[in-house]
Amino acid sequence: MPRYDNICEHEINLDGKGIRVGIVMSRFNIDICEGLLSACTAELTKLGVKESDMCIATVPGALEIPLALQKLAATGKYDALIALGAVVRGDTYHFEVVSNEMASGIMQVTLDTGLPIANAVLTTNTDDQALLRMSQKGAEAAQVVVEMVNLFKAV
Repeated sequence: MPRYDNICEHEINLDGKGIRVGIVMSRFNIDICEGLLSACTAELTKLGVKESDMCIATVPGALEIPLALQKLAATGKYDALIALGAVVRGDTYHFEVVSNEMASGIMQVTLDTGLPIANAVLTTNTDDQALLRMSQKGAEAAQVVVEMVNLFKAV
């Protein structure tokens, strides 16, 4: 329901019918990533995205996600993309490098291509934190891309 009488306002639309989604999943921390993927694809299906309109590409780790997203975007086959992965803090600075560069790369692909990309790469201090968040984050990623595709169609 619109909040204003004379101002154009786009409503949230979570109807996934006809939306084509590419998913890039890191295989590092595979148990967590598979949990993200399961929740994501289940939610996409619930929102009306057909399994035949989903494509999953896996990559070795989080740093490879942006390049794979860029390649999928360049095909023109997808209305939106989803990045799935898990970066768990270790004892070195490597956690910050991977987390920051991966997130920056995903954002750059989003801005360069104009394609909605949901970043569902968990960056946590422990495996337990990631395991607790994976189902919710996977489902939220599905909702994000469906909402954004529909917003772009409406605009």
